[in-house]
Amino acid sequence: MFQDDTIAAIATGLTDSGIGIIRISGPEAVLIGDHLFRNASGKSCLKDSESHKMRYGFVVDGDGVVLDEVMAVVMRGPKSFTGEDTVEIQCHGGVLVMRKILDASLKYGARLAQPGEFTKRAFLNGKIDLSKAEAVMDVIRSGNEYALVSSVNQLRGNLSKAVKKLRKEILSEIAFIEAALDDPEHISLDGYAERLYKKTEDLLARVKKLLDSADNGRFMKEGISTVILGKPNVGKSSLLNLLLGEERAIVTDIAGTTRDILEEHINLHGISLNIVDTAGIRDTENIVEKIGVDRARQYAERADLIVYVADRSVPLDENDREILSLAKNKNVVVLLNKSDLQNVVTEEEMNEMIKGIFPDRVIPVIRTSVKEETGIEKFEAVVREMFFGGELTHNNEIVITNLRHKEALQSCYDSLILVKESIENRMEEDFYSIDLTNAYQELGKIIGEEVDDDVVEEIFSRFCIGK
Repeated sequence: MFQDDTIAAIATGLTDSGIGIIRISGPEAVLIGDHLFRNASGKSCLKDSESHKMRYGFVVDGDGVVLDEVMAVVMRGPKSFTGEDTVEIQCHGGVLVMRKILDASLKYGARLAQPGEFTKRAFLNGKIDLSKAEAVMDVIRSGNEYALVSSVNQLRGNLSKAVKKLRKEILSEIAFIEAALDDPEHISLDGYAERLYKKTEDLLARVKKLLDSADNGRFMKEGISTVILGKPNVGKSSLLNLLLGEERAIVTDIAGTTRDILEEHINLHGISLNIVDTAGIRDTENIVEKIGVDRARQYAERADLIVYVADRSVPLDENDREILSLAKNKNVVVLLNKSDLQNVVTEEEMNEMIKGIFPDRVIPVIRTSVKEETGIEKFEAVVREMFFGGELTHNNEIVITNLRHKEALQSCYDSLILVKESIENRMEEDFYSIDLTNAYQELGKIIGEEVDDDVVEEIFSRFCIGK
């Protein structure tokens, strides 16, 4: 799809930095760049510049006033990110100078790019598919090393290749059915149902493998929603401070110090925790503290992981049982804290209470001392095992991190299940074709070949300007 206008934007962060980049893309990009750029001899030269060759010089405004000393490069389409003629000017990274160069490019005929418009043009011009376009933003927003690796793999086309392979195989079956129905004299469907059944099972297994990665993908990309629960003064806020590596939460010996919800993002060796420190749960007449307790219960209901902190130097009571019961149907880790003090509660006692609440589950119990910083490494290992099977590897395995992709895969899976059911019920081949076509179209949504314009607009509207 050809765009007949030229866009420009600041492609780097709008803050003072070492280097700033102004990107111009479209049919008039080189001409506009030629108006802006002068070489060391004061001559315009970008119009005749070799593609992908960096040039040293200066940027001038419409009155010939030098704005900055820069490097500039022309990337002629289709060998550019957008597939169009593109000029990038690398200047000093001051906000004022970047704005002045951008303003000058707009005066020479460019218009200000919309959010994500450069990447959108790359998609519309066939340089990348929709899954790769979404990966661009995922790379920018990666919050940990594993999310970054997953996003880069998607940007390299791992997901696209898998989806295109599935679609090609499904399309082959659709084409065979349609050809056989159109020309039954020359193409026989004898025994085809049995062969298609086996093929459908193979397709289902491969789609299911992608779907099964979605939970891990969500945790990699968004982080594990984690809530710290416990009675007052058991060390919840001290635990948060230790994990953060700074004194973020107020810690005193006075029970009920934490009254509001404190939310932080923590990266534990590649595992992202969106962690919430809650008010100690107890019966209280204090209105402010009571609101904090109610909020703690609400957050617990939405959590992926509950970290229950118990004071090992104080006997367990009914309050412990009541709070721990909030973690039913949740992933739970119990920390027996204050192990540096005289131990009153044994692990056996804690496990006995757990068994009464979760009779069919094994809940990990870890001895910790936040004061002496012990037990935290074991806690990290337990969380890794709980959510990622103990292993997060830097490999090329495809991990689904995008909800839109997950929904499309689930719809594809459901359609393939219908194909199996149609074969089992000995239905006409037309039914196979209908559901196979639906599966094919659902997969097409992932890479942008079967997607509505409004979905495309929504996706790129989430991008930052300049990307």
